[in-house]
Amino acid sequence: MTDPEDLRQQADISRLLLYYLSAPLVEGSRLRGVLPAPGAVRIAVRTGEDEGDAPVLYEIPHDSVAPYWIPGILRTVLTRRGVHAGGGPDEVMGMAVVRLRPEEITPDPEPEQGLALTVLRALSDNPYDDTVSPFLIGFLLREHGLLRLYVRHSDHPDIVGVDLRLTAASTALIASVPSLVGEAQYQRASPDDPHCALVVDLTDW
Repeated sequence: MTDPEDLRQQADISRLLLYYLSAPLVEGSRLRGVLPAPGAVRIAVRTGEDEGDAPVLYEIPHDSVAPYWIPGILRTVLTRRGVHAGGGPDEVMGMAVVRLRPEEITPDPEPEQGLALTVLRALSDNPYDDTVSPFLIGFLLREHGLLRLYVRHSDHPDIVGVDLRLTAASTALIASVPSLVGEAQYQRASPDDPHCALVVDLTDW
């Protein structure tokens, strides 16, 4: 693998799937690895509880799908086994290789925790150091698919809460959160939450 785009895609997929080391992709299916292959990524998944069972390598071509869709594709394949395999599986390192045709697979929707993780990763990407105050300092998953962020902003001396609807948390909205915190039209009092001085309501943004 020498193509710079393939390398970037591989790195993005590896980072995206780190979450699934501690959370199952679907019930009974665990991530065991993300391996580079020519023009593709291979994702090792063990199904079942028997540690002696070898994982299966699901191979997805780099040019067929954006990294964001891969967890949903895997959820679909793992709950409907055998339907979307392309070509006969080979074997690598004792693991069967199943080549997928992502263009024929409708990704299962992202669960609430996965949607929240996407938002939180995007807003906490800048590492904290002694010269830069952290922006995101806390969060709370709430009822009805809402996420409350706790942030620090230069316009406010105290902690500010920001409410988002996870199903509407687009890339544009996530990128706009730092600037929207300062807009008075979205600010509300928050008498029921002692963890912030006010709330910025972006649930209908």
